[in-house]
Amino acid sequence: MIKYPRFIGFASIMLLTLFFASCRSSKYIDDDQALVTKIQISGVSPALKESSETYISNQIKPNSRVNLFIYNTFNTTKGRYKTKKIRNVGEPPHLLDSAMVDLSANQIRRFLFTKGYFNAKVSPEITVNKKRAHINFNVDEGNAYQIRNIERKFEDGDAKWLFDRDILPKTKVKPNTQYDAAKLLEEREKLYIVMRNNGYYDYLRQYMRVGIDSTLSGNLIDLKINVENPSDSTIHKKYQIDSVYMTIRNYGAMSKKPARRITDSAKRLLFVDETNSFRWKPLERYMYLRSGNYYSLAEENKSYDRLYEMNGFRSVKVQFVKKDSNKLDVHYDFVPRPRMGNQIEGEYTFSSGMSGFNIGNTFSQRNIFGGSEQLEVKLRYGVLFDPRLAGGLSSKIFNNDFQAGVNLVIPRLMVPFHINPGGKFGLPKTTYSMTLQLFDQDRTYSNRYFITSLNYSWYETENKYHSFTPIVLEYRDGRLDSNFRKNLEQEGYQLYVRSNDRQYFGLGTQYTFILNGKKLTSKEDFQYFRGTVDVSGNVLDLISSIAKLSANADGEKKIFGVPFLQYAKTEFDYRLYRNLGGNRQFVFRFNPGIAIPYGNNSKLLIFEKSFYSGGMNGIRAWQARTLGPGAYNRQNLSEDLRLNLRNLDQLGEIKLEANAEYRFRILNNFLGAKMNGATFVDMGNVWRLKKDDDLNPGGEFKFNKFLGQVAIGTGFGLRFDSDYFVIRLDAGLKVKDPQFSGSNQWVIKNFFDSKEFKEQYYQTHKPDRYNFIQYNFGIGMPF
Repeated sequence: MIKYPRFIGFASIMLLTLFFASCRSSKYIDDDQALVTKIQISGVSPALKESSETYISNQIKPNSRVNLFIYNTFNTTKGRYKTKKIRNVGEPPHLLDSAMVDLSANQIRRFLFTKGYFNAKVSPEITVNKKRAHINFNVDEGNAYQIRNIERKFEDGDAKWLFDRDILPKTKVKPNTQYDAAKLLEEREKLYIVMRNNGYYDYLRQYMRVGIDSTLSGNLIDLKINVENPSDSTIHKKYQIDSVYMTIRNYGAMSKKPARRITDSAKRLLFVDETNSFRWKPLERYMYLRSGNYYSLAEENKSYDRLYEMNGFRSVKVQFVKKDSNKLDVHYDFVPRPRMGNQIEGEYTFSSGMSGFNIGNTFSQRNIFGGSEQLEVKLRYGVLFDPRLAGGLSSKIFNNDFQAGVNLVIPRLMVPFHINPGGKFGLPKTTYSMTLQLFDQDRTYSNRYFITSLNYSWYETENKYHSFTPIVLEYRDGRLDSNFRKNLEQEGYQLYVRSNDRQYFGLGTQYTFILNGKKLTSKEDFQYFRGTVDVSGNVLDLISSIAKLSANADGEKKIFGVPFLQYAKTEFDYRLYRNLGGNRQFVFRFNPGIAIPYGNNSKLLIFEKSFYSGGMNGIRAWQARTLGPGAYNRQNLSEDLRLNLRNLDQLGEIKLEANAEYRFRILNNFLGAKMNGATFVDMGNVWRLKKDDDLNPGGEFKFNKFLGQVAIGTGFGLRFDSDYFVIRLDAGLKVKDPQFSGSNQWVIKNFFDSKEFKEQYYQTHKPDRYNFIQYNFGIGMPF
């Protein structure tokens, strides 16, 4: 007899209850009413069916079962709807309305007309049974009309020249193609943008007019496209920027000083600062509409984007005043954000039976040097309690973590030589940062960590992003609990002692390149790539060789009495996004990485630089840092070490992960948000570079074995999209677990009869427990 897990039975009962309750919702409506339960469109070509469905009125589309169930729960009594209803809870029933049916049929017909089906007919058919209505829109498309000839006429020769140069070579409006109004609108929009980008400030979309001659035989039409001149002129006027005005408004406390006024006659610029706190040159750098240039819509939008990205202004307005027949004055009007701000955040955490909280405070000061720079001071404290520890509440603290950080962001590249990325595609930034961490884990480990860095980031093109950190200086003082260290040494884990009970300096360089990062929230087809390189210790190694610095007993060279790190690390993240129509999307991801310690610490990579597997953004059927390396099984550890080495012994220098995810829409409106679903398959693992039977037996990477050590998980996820952020809940199910051998790796076969399997695992791995399903809660998409 199959014994289903308790949660599956509970979930099944809830789903069946919801299904039957929503089906019985028709009993609450009057006898002369009908609940719309099904709508379909027949006779439409598959390419247009999904688009046609969007023209059906929402008032007659079938309800969401969940929202209707919630509505009925709060608004019904004794088989009837209450007189006074709670309208904002759930979703009222969508009742049959013949007027809305006819309106939807007419909208579908109009849509098909825009696609070239001028003779299309839409006949709704309504079937009512037991107060439930089924609506079928029967469509007779008829034959699509084809374009025979296109006649384009331009009253202005310059407009024709721009059209022939920038639009005609790539236009989709061509003879011998099916008529499509959307393609004509696209051509009109492109001409509007081209004209506005070339100085034609007054140009309007309405100047392009389209005539259709459908009197031809054989379902053929001729198009006559005419681009007219303004009614008051024989040409379209091309405008040039004359003077530039910059005004910083002060809507807060009035300044005791008069507004600062600066005039630059060479640039025909007047700067007025009512707040007396800004410098004009850092702002003028991103004001692309300048004296002597022709007006450009693209430059206007780019000015808006860069000035807002500086994060120093609540409002930015760009206005134009006509000075004479072909001159414009441009006025930049700024309203600053509050100079100081403070934000407090908190969260409750739950992991492996332990619970705790994190609380943080972020203080920010904007425009600290007058160029919209931003200073942030962050404080964070977190604590995790383990109920398995003896004693009172204070004795149950498993770990606590305090962090303090300072960031200074300057909206330009601060370098000692001339470089000007210009900000055409994104705001260049220079970031100075410092972070201090104080971490303690009960009877196990303490860490004191300091890092400071200098980073430059800029966009090469709209979709090519660079981040270069020439200096990353870090210092760490990590110490193991004396009793824990003694146990490790007795068990033969000297390398763990060396890796974690040590002090070190690090001086390195990092570089990151991202392709198509801005497209991650789009539904189009594209490829994403992120590559990082991290190299550390080479400069310090050169200094130590020249200065002939001393070494410790292990042969590690020291600087200021502390050994330094030397390693090279790289990681790649490649993704393929494919839109399958509407809100359906397929994503494939491949995420490899390798880290090589060499030179001054060639034996083992330290904890912070190692790779791990599992977690909400990786292989979701496993908790973070609980998978691998390779075929490593924690059964080899003593019970005390299993408890104390959690998150320390399942790391590696090689990482291979792959994910495939299918995303789709479930409900368009669920409590004010869109509810999306996803099914996924994750696979991968981490491995050690070198064999070490004392450290991780079976954890080393071998070309002839690594494929058999790949973990596989699958699952289902819900994503609640409120347009501002996405709340995500994923449930990952283990399918293949490499800690076992042979056919036993396919743990999915034990899923439906798991009690005995889990009990046996616990007896050999206590206090570790085996969970087939891992739940992951997060903000944002996994990738």
